[in-house]
Amino acid sequence: MRALVISLGLAMAAALAPALAETAQAPTIRPADAKSHVGQTAIVEAAVSDVRTARSGVTFIDMGGRYPDNGFVAVIFVGDIAKFPGVQGLQGKTVAVSGPVELYQGRPEIILRSADQLRAE
Repeated sequence: MRALVISLGLAMAAALAPALAETAQAPTIRPADAKSHVGQTAIVEAAVSDVRTARSGVTFIDMGGRYPDNGFVAVIFVGDIAKFPGVQGLQGKTVAVSGPVELYQGRPEIILRSADQLRAE
């Protein structure tokens, strides 16, 4: 049984290693530069302009201005919000958000699915 647990742990570590290595090598950028990094993994670092939750339960962390004038947004879907306790208290704090930069309706964003993608300074 112990060997099985160790094997599973090693397999999980091996599966996560490429993603962690990719994030470790990712450039740190400003919200205004995120659009030029679409399709790449990046770390967006800046002060949080606003944190808002839509009626649907989706939480948006605006950086580089407040919606609709924000330069970048980090998105947390309802099923993942429990992984980010205290997210509402981030307004005004400097954070680093990591992950693949995507475009949604012409605006750059990173979808947050795990707590290690968000670091508050």
